[in-house]
Amino acid sequence: MECPKCGTSRRPEQVTCTHCGIVFHKYATYLARLEAYEARRAERRTPLRERLAGRAAALAVPPAAMATLWWGYLALWLAFLVWGGSYMIQDIATLGRDAGFLHNVNLPFHEFGHLLFRPFGEWVTSLGGTLGQLLMPVICGIALLRGRGDTFGASLCLWWFGENLLDIAPYMADARAGQLPLLGGNTGHTAPYGFHDWEFILGETGLLAYDRVLAALTLNAGRLIMAGALLWSAVLLLRARAAR
Repeated sequence: MECPKCGTSRRPEQVTCTHCGIVFHKYATYLARLEAYEARRAERRTPLRERLAGRAAALAVPPAAMATLWWGYLALWLAFLVWGGSYMIQDIATLGRDAGFLHNVNLPFHEFGHLLFRPFGEWVTSLGGTLGQLLMPVICGIALLRGRGDTFGASLCLWWFGENLLDIAPYMADARAGQLPLLGGNTGHTAPYGFHDWEFILGETGLLAYDRVLAALTLNAGRLIMAGALLWSAVLLLRARAAR
């Protein structure tokens, strides 16, 4: 056995090198960090097109469990297809009258977003509700990808992100009308200015006249994202089917 730094012979029970004085286990940790740093530098030197292609390929790899539990994953995908379709076919007025089950799931994250962004001023606080309910599926998706490499779970988080846009659209379209019921029993017309998030956000930015246009764009963006998420998970299912 030799010292990894200076090459001096050492016994197995030695903790430090008698010649250069390094602590062997600490030096091993240093070398591992150095290797990781060099790998990151090499990745940055890789052309952007190759990096994007590599990451896209990684996202296309299904979780290992999908091969053995394929029919269960298929049933889950079909459930989200039907559930998502029931949201995607509705217009803004219908979503405003009957927001559905997920609205009650999204609402706590919306209200927490107001608290989270309160230190950044009144306008950002109002926008924080929307940011809060959009950030939660993003955080869950990143956690699934980084922690478990669960691309299927991440695709369903993307579906949830798109559904949140559908949930936001009626509230945005109500900025001038002020007819939707708000927390506390008020509506936009009966509540003080600033209580209705999107009346305040669009009013302060001079975009209040475009509330319905922006709501329609948000609605259609949500539909596209939900459809894209279902397509992504379908590709994962096909790859897992081939891997069985």
